[in-house]
Amino acid sequence: MQKMYAGARLRTLREQRGLSQTAMAKLLGLSVSYINQLENDQRPLTVQVLLKLNATFDLDMGFFTAGTDARLLADLHDVFVEDPDTASISNAELEDLVARVPAAAHLLVSLHRRLTSTTQQIEQFSAGLETPATAAAAATPYEDVRDFFYDRRNHIPELDLAAETLFTENRLSIGGLDLQLTRLLHQQHGITVTIRSDDPTDPGPKRIFDPVARQIVLARRLSAGQRAFQLATQLAFLTHNHTIEAITATVTMPTESRDLLRIGLANYFAGALILPYTRFRNAAEELRYDIELLSSMFEVGFETVCHRLSTMQRAGQRGVPFFFVRVDRAGNISKRQSATAFHFSRVGGSCPLWVVHNAFAAPGRIHTQIAQMPDGRKYLWLARTTDESTPGFLSPKRDFAIGLGCDIAYAEKLVYSSGLPLNDDATAVPIGAGCKVCERPACAQRAFPQLGRAIRVDDNRAANIPYTPADRPAPDRS
Repeated sequence: MQKMYAGARLRTLREQRGLSQTAMAKLLGLSVSYINQLENDQRPLTVQVLLKLNATFDLDMGFFTAGTDARLLADLHDVFVEDPDTASISNAELEDLVARVPAAAHLLVSLHRRLTSTTQQIEQFSAGLETPATAAAAATPYEDVRDFFYDRRNHIPELDLAAETLFTENRLSIGGLDLQLTRLLHQQHGITVTIRSDDPTDPGPKRIFDPVARQIVLARRLSAGQRAFQLATQLAFLTHNHTIEAITATVTMPTESRDLLRIGLANYFAGALILPYTRFRNAAEELRYDIELLSSMFEVGFETVCHRLSTMQRAGQRGVPFFFVRVDRAGNISKRQSATAFHFSRVGGSCPLWVVHNAFAAPGRIHTQIAQMPDGRKYLWLARTTDESTPGFLSPKRDFAIGLGCDIAYAEKLVYSSGLPLNDDATAVPIGAGCKVCERPACAQRAFPQLGRAIRVDDNRAANIPYTPADRPAPDRS
């Protein structure tokens, strides 16, 4: 067995829990000098110590593995790959930085995000927008909010617990939750809920709340599950606005981003209320994460179930850590949330070999894929188109594919692994983080050359592989 040195991660864990080396040693029944040696990589972590750490701190099974750093490593790779002067820095060098000085790596990523946001604002302003403020609003808020949830592995424990407590204390039940929330809003907050008669040519917004008239108006086109979600979102602002404000106060971001974050947190609360943590996690485990059965049981859509599955990381009650994504036909990613180490590059786009792009070929059907990243990590992916539609033959359609993935180590917990060759590397589909940062030189699907790498140009050879790197011999496919 290869020795595991994880001093930086152990030190981070101790500091996050506010412990001194003496306090941690006492909790684990070890000597202070031994803890010090572990943190300075003078001693490897043994199986016995790992078991003690996992039991004492309720850690995810992969906390001390190299894959835990994959998210930070991918973000750090984006920092350097965009600059021609630093694009040639090797993965080994970045891995060494992440392993030895993770705090510095996090700082570089944070500074890069701020610099990117500022650059976007300047570019938008130079392009003719009226003020820098409107440029910032156009360029940064959604990315800021996405980063907020990404950095927290898509789990907000205080809102999750608050939603489950509200569900229990008000004796709510699964089934007809939209009607139950309508009664709760009327009885406890004096708010009435009505359904709007939609104009077929202009369906309008899903929800409008008039605080003066104490009235919520919902669109008629919404399903029962969608109505429940909208009512739960409004309930979040009514009952837990103080919690939302306290969370937003902990982050530094522009006003527009902060306002959008408030909505994102309210939506998180809504998902946690209509799919209460313990009930939903237990059902997911019992049904082997069968999304369609969970959708039927909890009366919500496929996308809602997938999104909720990506948030199940409560200490002591962890579910499978998933990566959730929503993609349109052009490959644009409009939603991405992750509780895993998986990460698509911000500058590389998405991989054309990824199964999510296949979902549009057979709408409504679940597609599965065992995919392998360039670093060797394997994932089980499933993808399906959404079932949302707008009435009317000439109405514009909202056409998306939903992807849900997890590390191959969790695959057997999912019904979708049935019959798949989980341990056969030869059948795994080789995907990458995006063409511009992908390290696979022999990929025939490559759309762009790898940033920072010169390409080979040869008048006397027509290679089958596009953008052959200059430091590799061109493959002979003749």
